[in-house]
Amino acid sequence: MNRSACLIFNPVAGQGDPEVDLAAIRAILEPEMALDIYLTTEELGADKLAQEAVERGVETIIASGGDGTLSAAAVAVAGTDIPLGIISRGTANAFAVALGIPDTIDAACRTILQGVTRNVDVAYCNDLPMILLTGIGFEAETVERADREAKKRFGIMAYVLAGFQELRELESFDVEIETEDKIIKTTASAVTVANAAPPTSVLAQGPAGIIYDDGLLDLTIVAPNSKAGAIAATYHLFQSASSGNAAERDDIGYLRAKQFKITADPPQKVVIDGEVVGKTPVDIKCLPAALKIFVPSAPEEELVEKLEGLPNLTIELKEPAED
Repeated sequence: MNRSACLIFNPVAGQGDPEVDLAAIRAILEPEMALDIYLTTEELGADKLAQEAVERGVETIIASGGDGTLSAAAVAVAGTDIPLGIISRGTANAFAVALGIPDTIDAACRTILQGVTRNVDVAYCNDLPMILLTGIGFEAETVERADREAKKRFGIMAYVLAGFQELRELESFDVEIETEDKIIKTTASAVTVANAAPPTSVLAQGPAGIIYDDGLLDLTIVAPNSKAGAIAATYHLFQSASSGNAAERDDIGYLRAKQFKITADPPQKVVIDGEVVGKTPVDIKCLPAALKIFVPSAPEEELVEKLEGLPNLTIELKEPAED
């Protein structure tokens, strides 16, 4: 018997045709899985649909939509032993990229059918679930500027345009950051706490290598003293993300910890996984290995060997040793 799965599908996500997208998903999955399909509405979100699926005791939950849909479903599944499949159809697709999941329908469905899972961390910010990151200050203001209409019209460029607009009004704030073993006070324009983040979330890239299953959160502080400095710091973080090297500017700081308490003066807007949720202060804690997600199967490691081209090279094959 085919394994069963609950598919939670957001019909207003992304810029594609939802009917075509759903048909493509069904064409790949239904020959192998018994799909129970639910569409999100304004009144019934992915969180509620996923929670109901958990209560029904389904074998697998699959979420298809933007980062908000995927994060909401992930939160409902967290803490259970039910594996979550991700089919990303949003504007930024940060969730999929951060976890190494393909962001095309075909490859995402194939990943689910392979059946390989990995346990990843989840975090909570003021008791609200956080799969990716919490942004304080600049990032929260940028996300608020990039409304749904702009994202539909410009796609990922909506965030870039909003960022440039926000730079014109860049403001600093005093911030206090408390961890398990220290209290840090400084001035910043942006503070980002990441559980998982793609390279495109540049303000999270201070350590340049965010590990989503280490039981720790990564905090990045960006503290430029001018708009030009903000542009330079952002570009440096982009380079850090691309090269895998940690940031090396005086106006960028970073650290790892299990939890953070953050206050700001004046209070700053807070965004969790792409949704503005209020203002500081925030209390963010990591819940290790709380979510089981389908991921691509790791390729078999090939024997690393290169001998060709060496001078005076001879290779003698030995007979297998007898037992």
